[in-house]
Amino acid sequence: MPAPCRLRLDGAALVANWQTLNRMSGRAACGAAVKADGYGLGATGVATRLATAGCRDFFVATWAEAQALAPLGLSVSVLHGVRAEDMPAALAGFARPVLNTPAQIARWREAGGGMCDVMVDTGMNRLGISADDIAAGLIDGLAIDTLMSHLACADEDSPMNEMQRTRFAALTGRTAARRMSLANSAGIGLGEGYAFDLTRPGLALYGGVPRDDMAGAIRQVVFPEAQVLQRRMVRAGESVGYNATWVATEDTEVAIVNLGYADGYFRAFSNQGVVYFDDAILPVIGRVSMDLIALDVGAAPNLAEEEWLVIDYHLPSQSRLTGMSQYELLTSLGTRFGRPVP
Repeated sequence: MPAPCRLRLDGAALVANWQTLNRMSGRAACGAAVKADGYGLGATGVATRLATAGCRDFFVATWAEAQALAPLGLSVSVLHGVRAEDMPAALAGFARPVLNTPAQIARWREAGGGMCDVMVDTGMNRLGISADDIAAGLIDGLAIDTLMSHLACADEDSPMNEMQRTRFAALTGRTAARRMSLANSAGIGLGEGYAFDLTRPGLALYGGVPRDDMAGAIRQVVFPEAQVLQRRMVRAGESVGYNATWVATEDTEVAIVNLGYADGYFRAFSNQGVVYFDDAILPVIGRVSMDLIALDVGAAPNLAEEEWLVIDYHLPSQSRLTGMSQYELLTSLGTRFGRPVP
């Protein structure tokens, strides 16, 4: 059934962003985080395009996400490791676990698991074993492809970045890992000293700008679009939407559009968002509701029912507008959008 809202995905921009991040990674290989269904844009399509462009390493959060990519035959790492109930999938061989805890390591050893990755905590205190665990021999004898860690503050100029980089660099040569990997999207922007052997960008692939100094290098990938349901005249003094947060100061042409917070267009856009029709800029008026928004369309006299409109969804600027993170805006785009292959 054709959806009344859709995502226009710029596959060329996606590839260009990966190529930019690959160049910024210097001698390190550049992978791609495709968890959360490719940050909401469709993991299979994203991974297919990036593999064609030369990407060889992909990262997901769960085994279900890895299984969905299995038909592509890619090198996939599962960041959340391996629970007991994950073992049948993990031993099937279509992805590698990133082992995060002593219990996961013991489980993998006891099952006779093969190649794996290992996460070490260098200060974020989220996932990972400690450097002391490594010194004590916890991972000795494992077949480790990649030793990983994760930066906590790479999107800002924090002393913690160098502290984590130094701690991670101190592990060079102390494990049997074939490669070392620290930098996410923002970490790539910190410079080649953070790249090690493999980088793991996510947000920046999809048009997010994790650091201000990367703004000129990253292209927008996702463009939400929605159809007009009705055009109407709202007389001076009348209001639009729930709680009458917008009142017309003069007779105003208004369009009601098939988009709302159930689609990830949140109430934070109320009386703030912007929509485009050709060259016309149409402001969102009134409160965003579950399925609908209203626009002042005085600047678009030819706009009619069933016309398609482009929603302003430039991630950095919309993050500043709403106070929501770029990650939230990107991954919250709802299931009612039509999603072409990017």
